[in-house]
Amino acid sequence: MIRNCFFVFVLFFLTSCGNNNETPPGILKPLKMQLVLWDIIKAEAYTAEMVKTDTAKKAAEENLKMQQQVFSIHKITRNEFYNSYDYYKNNSPVFKVMLDSMIAQATRKKNYNNKNLQAQ
Repeated sequence: MIRNCFFVFVLFFLTSCGNNNETPPGILKPLKMQLVLWDIIKAEAYTAEMVKTDTAKKAAEENLKMQQQVFSIHKITRNEFYNSYDYYKNNSPVFKVMLDSMIAQATRKKNYNNKNLQAQ
C-alpha cells in the first residue's frame, strides 16, 4: 500500500515537473531517462566486477559494449542518452527527483530481498 502511494507520488511529481518545463525535442522523458540511467549504472557495476575477475578484459571497451546493449534495449542512441544526461544534469530539480526515486527503488528492493532471505 505504501509502496503504491509512493510510486503514484513520484509519478505525479515527475509528470507535474514535465508539464511546467516541457522536455525539449530529442531529450528523453524523465521516466524513460530514469530507466535507461538505472540500466547504465548496473552495466557499469557489472563491467567493474567482470574486469576484476577477468584481467584480459579492458574496462573501457567492455563498458562501451554494455552501454550499447542498454541503448539497443531501450531503442535509443548514444547521443540521445548523453544529450539527455547533460540536459538533466543542468536541470537539477528534475534530476534530483529522478535520482531520489532511483535510490528509493533500490532501497525498497534491497529491503524486500533481505526480508525474503530472513524468512527462509
